[in-house]
Amino acid sequence: MGAADGALAPRTDLASTTGTPGPHRVEQTSSHPHHCPFDRTGRFIVVPDKGLDKIFTFRLDPARGTLAPGHPAEVATRSGAGPRHADFHPALPYAYVINELDSTIATYRFDPEQGVLEPIQVVSTLPSTHTGNNTGAEIVVAPSGRFVYGSNRGHDSIAIFAVDQSTGVLTPVGWESTKGRTPRFFALDPSGTHLYAANQGSDTVVIFRVDQTSGTLASTGETIKVATPTTIAFR
Repeated sequence: MGAADGALAPRTDLASTTGTPGPHRVEQTSSHPHHCPFDRTGRFIVVPDKGLDKIFTFRLDPARGTLAPGHPAEVATRSGAGPRHADFHPALPYAYVINELDSTIATYRFDPEQGVLEPIQVVSTLPSTHTGNNTGAEIVVAPSGRFVYGSNRGHDSIAIFAVDQSTGVLTPVGWESTKGRTPRFFALDPSGTHLYAANQGSDTVVIFRVDQTSGTLASTGETIKVATPTTIAFR
């Protein structure tokens, strides 16, 4: 928790994730909580655990700064999926998780009162023509709630999906090259009009314009040279 001057106060809690590691002999040797975003209400924290093939939920007690396991405390993914990052729909009760090891995105119905995740769909982040290796990395829901984006390391692209506003499920729109290698991270600016792809393997951040109607991306021609970019934040 924070002190009055903005400094960090002593730790008030430490939650753990436990279970049996997944089948990948290198990437799933133990628990590996990879992300911990808040839901849109700020009451729950969702933790994709890449090592255990599980997504954990915790309820935050803001007064005491403690975390209590949800009911149920976890939901299992496909074996070997390697859940990595998550994001929430801005208005509808859905969450989306990108799975690193099997290059998929899973759609979940999210109960904002109980913090329960119910899986309803799994889609590939790759076009059927891609036959090489790949891992999923980042996932972002557009501020409009109309599109979901995910990054592919190997295919080196941003996958674009349309969101069905009545069911939350995803339909592929297309794939856009990040014009670099290994897009470990990308971000939409707060307005949702531009996407910044961080190509870790080629030391560049490439800027794309977002079509608000179709969700598709078009390069602006702007490339920023940055050594090994891994994250982007907007003030």
